[in-house]
Amino acid sequence: MSDFFQFEADFVDSLRCIPMQVRFKLDNCGVKLKLSHWHQFTEPERQTLVEMPCTSKEECQKYREFLQHLIVEKTGTPAKELPIEENPAWMNEEEIPQATQTKAAESSVNITVKEWKKLTPLQRFALIKLSRPSHENKNFYPAVEEFGLV
Repeated sequence: MSDFFQFEADFVDSLRCIPMQVRFKLDNCGVKLKLSHWHQFTEPERQTLVEMPCTSKEECQKYREFLQHLIVEKTGTPAKELPIEENPAWMNEEEIPQATQTKAAESSVNITVKEWKKLTPLQRFALIKLSRPSHENKNFYPAVEEFGLV
C-alpha cells in the first residue's frame, strides 16, 4: 500500500506531511503521531512507515513498536497511544458518516451508498478525515473528484 492519492501530490515527493496511508495505519495501530515527530524522521524512516504493512493485529503491533521506538529515539518520549476502534466508520460500507455527507453537500456532491461501497477502506478513511471540522478541508473536493464521485 504505497500508492499516494493525487490530492497529496504537492507534498508526497518530500513526504513533508503525513500521507493518508500513514494516517490510516496510525488509526489502525493506535498511535497519535504529531507532525513535529514526523519532521524529525529521516526520509528513509518516513518511507519505511509508508511501506510497512499495518493490517493484521501482528502487523499493527510491529508497526506501533517500530513507530514508538523511532519517536522515543528522536524525542525521548513515546507518542500518546489512542484506543483502536473495533468497527471504524471507514470499514462500514453501508453507512456514510454524517460529517462526510455534510461536507459533500457543502461541496455540492451527493455520495450514494452504492458509490460508498465501491470505495476502498483507505478512500473512505480519507473522505472521513477530510470532512472533519478540525481538518484543513481543501482536499475534500479534489479527493471526491479523484475517487470518481463527481
